[in-house]
Amino acid sequence: MNKILVPVDFSEHAAYALEVAAKLAKDFNSEILVLHMMGLSEAYLTKSESEEAAEAHFYMKLAKKRYETFLDKPYLKGVKVTEMVQNYKIFSEINELAKERNIDLIIMGSHGASGVSEIFVGSNTEKVVRTSDIPVLVIKKPTPSFNPELVVFACDLRVESIKAYHSARALFAEWNLKLHLVFVNLPNEEFMSTEEIRKKADLFIKVAHNGELPSNTEIIYVSDYSIEGGIFNHANEVNADLIAIPTHGRSGIAHFFKGSIGEDVVNHAKLPVITFRV
Repeated sequence: MNKILVPVDFSEHAAYALEVAAKLAKDFNSEILVLHMMGLSEAYLTKSESEEAAEAHFYMKLAKKRYETFLDKPYLKGVKVTEMVQNYKIFSEINELAKERNIDLIIMGSHGASGVSEIFVGSNTEKVVRTSDIPVLVIKKPTPSFNPELVVFACDLRVESIKAYHSARALFAEWNLKLHLVFVNLPNEEFMSTEEIRKKADLFIKVAHNGELPSNTEIIYVSDYSIEGGIFNHANEVNADLIAIPTHGRSGIAHFFKGSIGEDVVNHAKLPVITFRV
């Protein structure tokens, strides 16, 4: 983990993400790239060249002034931090920047306190997740001592998900953690028998690990009315530190976050969530 990208809007939640980034940067001797997206409107872009240059200069100065306060944090002492201001308006540009700069991890803050469906959906964080080929870690509350020991990985046990699973293992390799691969058995037409799930799991282990699951990894089967409900309920039950989710780009997130769920699950939406592209 050499380079960490933190897109910021100078909000309280962006500061939560920055603090976690600082912790990881110290743990892994990484550097942090902090990005502010101005996102100026089309109306601004149609102004004359001189007006455009003058306003661009104004917004740049304003952003740099806000950086001075935002980055004046004791936890950043000794960490290499590079600040950037760009007029990005589409979030796929963050993915392009991340690839150009060889970023290993993107960390973002998100609120969405009113429900699990709002962890990503309808937010800038969700837009970054959908367009990112790089893992995205979402932080929702102050987590200064971020050091996950138990990670719940939402796993459909499909061979197609092994790429995301291997990406997760590669990123987690430096941590001495336990990994729960959680398969959620759904009712009605999606229901599977225990034997069917076991066969599916055996094939997954065969392809992913030549038939032998690592000692720090377990496959867990749970039954629930929704995938998100099963994942969050299990995370709550085992007191997990982090939830990992494979995504399929523009169509993937909705697969894990749809429908209504119970209040207990909503409360655990405050857990950090990390996504990996399938």
